[in-house]
Amino acid sequence: MTTQGPIAGSAGGEHAERFTHLRPLLFTIAYEILGSTTESDDVLQDSYLRWADVDLATVRDTKSYLAQLVTRQALNTLREGVRRREDYIGPWLPEPLLLDDRDASADVVLAESVSMAMLVLLETLTPDERAVFVLRETFGFDYDEIAEAVGKSVPTVRQMAHRAREHVHARRNRFGPVDAERTQQITEQFLTAASTGDMDGLMALLAPGATWTADHGGKAAAIRRPVVGARRVAALMARVFQVAEETPQMRFQTAVYNSAPAIVVYTGDHLEGLVVFEVIEDKITNLYAMRNPDKLTGVTTPREIGRS
Repeated sequence: MTTQGPIAGSAGGEHAERFTHLRPLLFTIAYEILGSTTESDDVLQDSYLRWADVDLATVRDTKSYLAQLVTRQALNTLREGVRRREDYIGPWLPEPLLLDDRDASADVVLAESVSMAMLVLLETLTPDERAVFVLRETFGFDYDEIAEAVGKSVPTVRQMAHRAREHVHARRNRFGPVDAERTQQITEQFLTAASTGDMDGLMALLAPGATWTADHGGKAAAIRRPVVGARRVAALMARVFQVAEETPQMRFQTAVYNSAPAIVVYTGDHLEGLVVFEVIEDKITNLYAMRNPDKLTGVTTPREIGRS
């Protein structure tokens, strides 16, 4: 695994050791609040610089202290980016997350919390609600710790947590244990059907309301609005593979992003984009396509995530 983080190349010491130990947790907190791997790296870099100046004798709980520090920095970044997201051209999707060899599939809570579907849903919360929901539901922090992190009173945080929980639970799809082998099999069947133009085969693998959403940011060729319905999505995928046949250097590579099967598209050595599949009860329900080149810069770097 490639070493990531703000302390790579640092002189070490107890500050570095404590931060390195908690880095998977801290990165996951930042990513779930921001939906961006590159911004999360920046948040951890800034947080470490602040942490390096802290007198460790004054820190009673390193995990709580660093989680609060990273949350505050992530919230500042999220609030600053609200206007940019409002002005964003086309659908906005989170930056895809390539996991290291220790996939999150065994931890259902963690796998769901970094899924594309959940991250898209979290976009409908206010920044404070999102941070509160993430810290409480994914990581199980106490309300007083969360209140310190977001700068609100404990009663206010409790209300926000309740409101965010109801909002998310009312809108999220069913999510069960991830069967990596089965979802990989479904993805490969889908690719085979798409590459051969087998519409019946594609339709059999897609849920009736299957949706294709592409994030292009006005910087790449892509379908500008979500495509809804199994037949329309199947036709779109068949067309994509028809174009691939006409482009000898275009190739597809299977991978796992956001605890879900994905295909990465290359033309020669150039990364064109990637598609993350959401599979529920053996049916593909959503296909999330990333085409914005700005959001593809870090997608080949594996990340380690965690809840502790």
